[in-house]
Amino acid sequence: MTDTAKHTYRDANGDLWFRESLSEGIGNGLRIDKLLYAEASDVQDLIVFENNENGRVLAIDGLVQVSMADEFIYHEMVSHVPLLSHGAVKRVLIVGGGDGGAMREMLKHKGVESITLVEIDPDVIEFSKKWFPDVSQGSFEDPRVNVVIADGSKYVEETTDTFDLILIDSSDPVGPSAVLFTREFYTACSKLLNEGGVIVTQSGLAAIHPEPVKSTSDSFKALFEHSGFYLICVPAFSGGFMALGFATNDGATFDRDIVTIRERFAALNIKTKYYSPEIHKGSFALPPYIAEKIA
Repeated sequence: MTDTAKHTYRDANGDLWFRESLSEGIGNGLRIDKLLYAEASDVQDLIVFENNENGRVLAIDGLVQVSMADEFIYHEMVSHVPLLSHGAVKRVLIVGGGDGGAMREMLKHKGVESITLVEIDPDVIEFSKKWFPDVSQGSFEDPRVNVVIADGSKYVEETTDTFDLILIDSSDPVGPSAVLFTREFYTACSKLLNEGGVIVTQSGLAAIHPEPVKSTSDSFKALFEHSGFYLICVPAFSGGFMALGFATNDGATFDRDIVTIRERFAALNIKTKYYSPEIHKGSFALPPYIAEKIA
């Protein structure tokens, strides 16, 4: 474990722990009950391990990316909220999302005719299939899915395809992912949306990292008639609320009434663990201290 010493340590009992560093003064510890994979290089520091409470965990560069105990929270909310708000999504673009979890949920909507997933690194997909097959659950093999290995920012600049929903399912705004949080990128995405289309973005931990949320908010306000954020709380992502950006030019889609949402959800005839029409509506209500950070 010397290669991953930067993010692991042993306690007084000799147990191995993963140390997550969210900021200079905030961290989190997960005991490594079984180490499955570790790789440290100049490009990234990656570790997969089992934790009794969180199940199988993936961490990259010291930050938890996937926890099998609660991955459904993020994947259900980035998928069902925009799909049920819109109501007639046929074509979807996912930038990132190489674990396949968002696709898994979106494919439960029979009206979705195609999903284009743009992933910069093919190894991410193969790695996820091997170590986290229960996240994608075979979604990569669905005939409606088209996987494109490319830089997401270049893809949206060059493609002539259009979409009803664009999901930016990226990691935090550092390294190659930083460009996916820029005004230029969001502008290119806005040009690919069909009339009434929706864009949803992973915008990070609003309470301790408000800068990406504020930047996304400013961009969305300049580009769309209606925009805002909805919040989720994923226990494995320590640091409080995660903000998901939501923008569209259609007012009804942005503030869909709960009666319609309930009807559409009932018609899906699926079981969810976190999403519900009530959670859908309530998640857009921001606590004042979060709203102040974004304003």
